Amino acid sequence: MKLLSVLALSATATSVLGASIPVDTRAEKFLIELAPGETRWVTEEEKWELKRKGQDFFDITDEEVGFTAAVTQPAIAYPTSIRHADAVNAMIATLSKENMQRDLTKLSSFHNRYYKADFGKQSATWLQEQVQAAINTAGASRYGAKVVSFRHNWAQHSIVATIPGRSPEIVVVGAHQDSINQRSPMTGRAPGADDNGSGSVTILEALRGVLQDQTIVQGKAANTIEFHWYAGEEAGLLGSQAIFANYKQTGKKVKGMLNQDMTGYIKGMVDKGLKVSFGIITDNVNANLTKFVRMIISKYCSIPTIDTRCGYACSDHASANRNGYPSAMVAESPIDLLDPHLHTDSDTIDYLDFDHMIEHAKLIVGFVTELAK
Repeated sequence: MKLLSVLALSATATSVLGASIPVDTRAEKFLIELAPGETRWVTEEEKWELKRKGQDFFDITDEEVGFTAAVTQPAIAYPTSIRHADAVNAMIATLSKENMQRDLTKLSSFHNRYYKADFGKQSATWLQEQVQAAINTAGASRYGAKVVSFRHNWAQHSIVATIPGRSPEIVVVGAHQDSINQRSPMTGRAPGADDNGSGSVTILEALRGVLQDQTIVQGKAANTIEFHWYAGEEAGLLGSQAIFANYKQTGKKVKGMLNQDMTGYIKGMVDKGLKVSFGIITDNVNANLTKFVRMIISKYCSIPTIDTRCGYACSDHASANRNGYPSAMVAESPIDLLDPHLHTDSDTIDYLDFDHMIEHAKLIVGFVTELAK
């Protein structure tokens, strides 16, 4: 996630690059979209300078010729009442802060998770192994559950875990896995514990919870479930764009996508004397799906919500939205109170609250089950 209000707080802040990076990329140009229809060719350094100034964008350099961003989305009727409380509460009871702390300690130990670097490739490989282990432990592969690498033309791959249902219509939960040191994108230390190691391990733990339900594991849920970990978000939502553009091109139907980008920092709210809350993103999202998310939170979570806005192309839900798929986004706090350490070498596990991350995991379990089952 890249946000002006947070960057202003961290302006004084300060991956190792893999062999896959060209020696000199200064002359290479990238086409970015800063707002609907507003495009610009920039160098890589100009991309990072925009990021440092808090300007979000899509990198659309590799977009298919003739691509048209969706202006409307299919009308989807979302549930208006809770139907699976017993099942959801049973899954929630299995969620573990200890698992998340263990996973995040490892994920943030990579020098960085930069999408072009060998470390970004290594971290993605490790993360996919954890997803495969969760599927294996649940015995879900016997019923068709699987995890695959979604390859790109850079080092880090995206990860897609699928639990088949009776219908091919998909319920998606996503989080980006990459990290960046915004002062030194190529060589800087970027633990990315909150941005977005927190989201990555939160949805991993939620996947483990969902896999406790035998109806879902055995493929008897009404809809198919997917968990995504996106590569290259920090460089312009690259991984999520590639996936949702592919889904659009191949005619896949997505019932709804919930994005989790930063789930662990609460100090900004505490210092302001505010109740610890979810930040509900209200711009560039689907209003009906967001209403459904509010219902899930009110039923299954123990903290309230605050409405907030994050701007164009601020995170991967925007890629779903741009390709015509309904999406929602829930952040750790209002946008102006996000973790000030993001995009620096100080984005470490020390600043995070795992009780808050459990609340996000509860939301995900409820979202997936009530929408897919």
